[in-house]
Amino acid sequence: MARFAALFDLAGRGAPYDHTAASLATASVEGVPSVRVVLVRGVHERGFVFFTNYDSQKGIELAANPVASLCFYWPWIDEQVRASGPVERIDAAESDAYFAARPRGSQVGAWASRQSAPLGSRAELEERWREVERRFEGRPVPRPPNWGGYRLSPTHVEFWKAGEFRLHDRWLYTRTDDGWSVVNLYP
Repeated sequence: MARFAALFDLAGRGAPYDHTAASLATASVEGVPSVRVVLVRGVHERGFVFFTNYDSQKGIELAANPVASLCFYWPWIDEQVRASGPVERIDAAESDAYFAARPRGSQVGAWASRQSAPLGSRAELEERWREVERRFEGRPVPRPPNWGGYRLSPTHVEFWKAGEFRLHDRWLYTRTDDGWSVVNLYP
């Protein structure tokens, strides 16, 4: 995770795009995969933290099948990192703290959106947003009970560095009882 943190920091320096963006792959109980981009808002020894609506497709899939994979790709430094492992909800206090730091409009949006549910029209969503804004007018917006964070605790982390003639460098870290083991992989 220290290696990842250093690379994450490097990718963020002068980044032309949001370096916190990562593809998150989940799967249904039947094993049907789905992938989408999330913003990873916390990186530390225990894992990678992202936030979402618990009632969204990813939230439903994580409740039924609590394992996932993340893939960061930073073409401006020719690096990619993949991580996989079990996923669990973070505690409410951590979710509350992150929610409180979000822009007010995003806080209101978390209440207004029925993420992943069918939407009749954009006007319907905008009216829901205005209703929520009126409901919380003049006071802080609390975190919705169906919104919060997840932590992916990696059991495997693979680093990939682009190489000339497609002779890429790859290192696979696997969590062990004593820390991490590492092996180099063919490209």
